Amino acid sequence: MPRLPEKTTESTAFLDLDGARPVAVVLRRSAQTRRISLRVSGLDGRVTLSIPKSLPKATALGFLSEKKEWLRKALEGVPQQIPVIIGSTILFQGTPLQIACDGEARRIRLEGQTLFVPADPDGTITPARVAAFLKDQARRALVSAAHSYAARLGKQVAAISLRDTRSRWGSCTADGRLMFSWRLIMAPPPVLDYVAAHEAAHLCHMDHSRAYWACVSGLMPDYQRHRAWLRQNGAHLHGYRF
Repeated sequence: MPRLPEKTTESTAFLDLDGARPVAVVLRRSAQTRRISLRVSGLDGRVTLSIPKSLPKATALGFLSEKKEWLRKALEGVPQQIPVIIGSTILFQGTPLQIACDGEARRIRLEGQTLFVPADPDGTITPARVAAFLKDQARRALVSAAHSYAARLGKQVAAISLRDTRSRWGSCTADGRLMFSWRLIMAPPPVLDYVAAHEAAHLCHMDHSRAYWACVSGLMPDYQRHRAWLRQNGAHLHGYRF
C-alpha cells in the first residue's frame, strides 16, 4: 500500500450486515475532509468511510451502522471478483481462454482457446505469471496502436507506460507521455485501439472539446461503440484477481 500523507490516517472496522460475513470498512481520517462520506468501489467492493479529523470514532461508527441497508445494496451491485486459477477462464482480446496447468513447461503458451501456465511445485499456478503474459501482450498492442495513431496526426509519442489503473484507461501528459491500463488487452482489439486513439488525440488537444472529439472521430469514426463497450464491461476487466 502506498504511503499516505502525514495528515491522513487509516484504520479498519468491521460491520456485521445482519448475519452475512462482516464487511471490512476502511476508516480514512483526514484534515482535508469536511464531512463524513461512505463510498463503495464499483471495481473491487472496497468500502471507505471518510471522516473529518476531529470527528469522534463512535460518531463515525454510528453513521456506518445507520447505512447498513444502503451498504448491502451497494455491495450487491459490485461485480464478483474472479480468481485466476486452474480451470477458470480469462478474457484475452475479447475471447475467453481457459487456464490450464502444464507441469513440464517453463513459459506460458497459448494454444487455441487454452492458456497453458507452468506449474508451481505444489501443482498450482501463480496468477502473477498470467498477469505478466497479459502485460507483455498489452505493451506490444498498445505501443503499435499509439504510435500508428500519433503518426496519422503528425505527432510523436515521447514515452508509453503501462499501469493497473483503477479510475482511467489511459492518460496523456503535456509533453507527450502516454499511459495505458494493461487490462485493455482483455478487451476486444477495437476497444484497445479506441483508447489508443483517444490518448493520441490528446497530443493535439489537451482537453475534451468539440475539436478534440472531432479528432478522435477522424481516427476512428465508430469510436462511440467501443467507448460504450468499456462503460458496460470495464468493471468486469477489473474483476480478475492476480
